[in-house]
Amino acid sequence: LILLDTIPCLLSPWSEWSDCSVTCGKGMRTRQRMLKSAAELGDCNEELEQAEKCMLPECPIDCELTEWSQWSECNTSCGKGHMIRTRMIKIEPQFGGTACPETVQRTKCRVRKCLRGPGMEKRRWKEAR
Repeated sequence: LILLDTIPCLLSPWSEWSDCSVTCGKGMRTRQRMLKSAAELGDCNEELEQAEKCMLPECPIDCELTEWSQWSECNTSCGKGHMIRTRMIKIEPQFGGTACPETVQRTKCRVRKCLRGPGMEKRRWKEAR
């Protein structure tokens, strides 16, 4: 008398591992095999799929900046001057990510004309003598 549950599972060889599920960083890959023997011949508890972690080079991280600050006050109280505004780097670029653009901008400003006091030129000329 032949016992049916003594019939071994007939399995195909494992397939090649699939590509990693990501193009960079941490992902998963799988492989499969097929059941070749007829299911009626007995239970087959062998695993038909396997998964494992895979690691590719780190994903690029682009530079990230805060919003621009408000423009500063003009740096002179009269005549031509300049004002600046700044922004901070939130995330430094890594692994070939895009570089940070400028973090300081400067622009010209002009406050009211500087007024010379009456007779300033004459007074200076007298002091020089």
